[in-house]
Amino acid sequence: MDRKGWIIITICSILLVLNYAWMPKTPPPTQNQDKPESSEQADQGKAASPDTGETGEAPTNTAGLKREPFVEEVGEQIKYLTSQKNGKDEVKFTLTSRGGGIKSVELLNQMAVGSKTEHIILNADAPAAIGAIGEGVDEFLALHYDLKDNKAEPNTIYCEARTPAGLKITKRWRLVEDATQAGAPWSLELKITFSNESKGTVNLAHYSFFNGAATPLYQREWENQGGAFYLDDGSFENTDSNWFKKGFFSKAKPQLKESVSELQYAGVSNQFFTTIVRPKQAYPSTFWAKTSKVNLPGSDPDSPKYAIRSGFSLPEEKLSPKDTTTYSYSVYIGPKHYSELKQMDGDVKEVMNYGWFWFVSVPLNNVLNWLHDVAFVHLADKWSWGLAIIALTILIRIVIWPLHNKSTRTMKRMSKLQPLMKDLREKYKDDPNKLNQETMKLYKEYQINPMGGCLPMFLQIPIFFGYYKMLQFAVELRGGEFLWVKDLSMPDTIYELPFGLPFLGDSIPINLLPILMAVTMVIQMSMTPKTGDKMQQRMMMFMPFMFFFFCYNFASALALYWTTQNIFSIGQTWLTNRLPEPELQKRAPSGKPGKKTFMERMAARVEEQQRIQQAAKSGKQPMRDATPDNKKPGKKRNPKTGG
Repeated sequence: MDRKGWIIITICSILLVLNYAWMPKTPPPTQNQDKPESSEQADQGKAASPDTGETGEAPTNTAGLKREPFVEEVGEQIKYLTSQKNGKDEVKFTLTSRGGGIKSVELLNQMAVGSKTEHIILNADAPAAIGAIGEGVDEFLALHYDLKDNKAEPNTIYCEARTPAGLKITKRWRLVEDATQAGAPWSLELKITFSNESKGTVNLAHYSFFNGAATPLYQREWENQGGAFYLDDGSFENTDSNWFKKGFFSKAKPQLKESVSELQYAGVSNQFFTTIVRPKQAYPSTFWAKTSKVNLPGSDPDSPKYAIRSGFSLPEEKLSPKDTTTYSYSVYIGPKHYSELKQMDGDVKEVMNYGWFWFVSVPLNNVLNWLHDVAFVHLADKWSWGLAIIALTILIRIVIWPLHNKSTRTMKRMSKLQPLMKDLREKYKDDPNKLNQETMKLYKEYQINPMGGCLPMFLQIPIFFGYYKMLQFAVELRGGEFLWVKDLSMPDTIYELPFGLPFLGDSIPINLLPILMAVTMVIQMSMTPKTGDKMQQRMMMFMPFMFFFFCYNFASALALYWTTQNIFSIGQTWLTNRLPEPELQKRAPSGKPGKKTFMERMAARVEEQQRIQQAAKSGKQPMRDATPDNKKPGKKRNPKTGG
């Protein structure tokens, strides 16, 4: 890769940082007209939840909503549902009588970060169970459900409770029976039946469904790698925990509350795992989200991490006395595996949140999985994902070889043109306009396009961002080993020094792949043609160090990709250097007769600008050509008439 290529990559990195800092924010929370209630009123009227351990008095009534009385806490009842994949246990769902929902989800084939014995547990830091019914934002009914099995329905658990106001709630949780269905091991079917046993009318829109909470997996996980989301009539909206924090020009926000015209699904996610709740039929709803601080091993007290939780209101339906209604949901609680999500109904694949360059990330993810499943998993099981990353990187470099070769040869011709350009700079050092004009003439004479070394590199920007995003959310890489790397989704730390440095933390981890990445960058830059003045060349030599610090604590998969690319480019540059050198000689103008080339058009524009500036200095304005064009006769005008 030439020096202009490194400039483009630097611009990409800066834009990447700015993307995280200035990414679009969700609009301020809107008030629900059917239930006008502020967050302060909600906190005052909140019933104590047995899961949070808070105590309080029965909430008071507010306009448009009759609050359920507080129910005393009773002993917790627990039941389990365990799903299988390929004959082995995959997921363990824990159902609780406190809320009648999923208290936690243990992923039996996903290990916690830095542990070989502890599994990933989802919804562990939530104030209530997934599927709990509430009366607003974060206000869960303190109900005790009776959990019952039914021998006639295997892998099914019924939860039943009655509110003091006379609303009977029955939930049926069942594992997906069809093992071939997309997302089957991590999916549950839920039916909720509401029966009005009171003497008054009940508006179900005053109640909400809890989606659960998502907690960062480790202290270095970025906030924008997860969030609370929903799909509104095909439009995907995601809000991460940064939205709730206090900014330079904004105050901290206690909650997000938005009206949704057609709720297709909603949920929460972190970098690799998600909870998705899909109503069987889309309907208008109110979506809400909140955050809370969590303590993670090794986290910085000055930069706390936040778990995010969300929910949505039930449909606008009024139940008269003795009326009954049932709602059906599909609940997915598992990894953000694109190959699984893309097969599920309702555009669930949008949860990957690849961003602007999704059109690159999606095919790269498909090819990476294909390389792994078809070839490398049979050759080297433990190193299969690392080999797949290397193969995909080499495949990309082969595809863009013509662009790289063209860029390199253009840069070589430019470097040979430097002595002539130096003479021009000395000759016209006091006349910048003349210098530009003569430079364009020089490019025209030798038929060199100065953008020829840059444009091919610009075409690689989508590939760079798309590959980066794909590797960032590739849950398949969790636990993947390669050489000394224990987990491709984490930095390849082999040792930690007992002191710290700025940007690296309180202790300095020794990550070998980023070091190899920086070394290969230096070697590659030393082999590329040298262009520009000495100051520019010295600045370019600092780029490997900048990338080294920027990518030092990134996932080792990204460092493996970049190191492989550098090594391949070194070989590519070595081969290009052994080819015959491009000759620097004046060439006859190419192209069709009468049609100007790019450089001819550039030179003509410089000459025209020079002529205008000289006329302005002399006080004379260039005359406008008023000669009528006989080739294109004007449109006949009708004679003027009076009136």
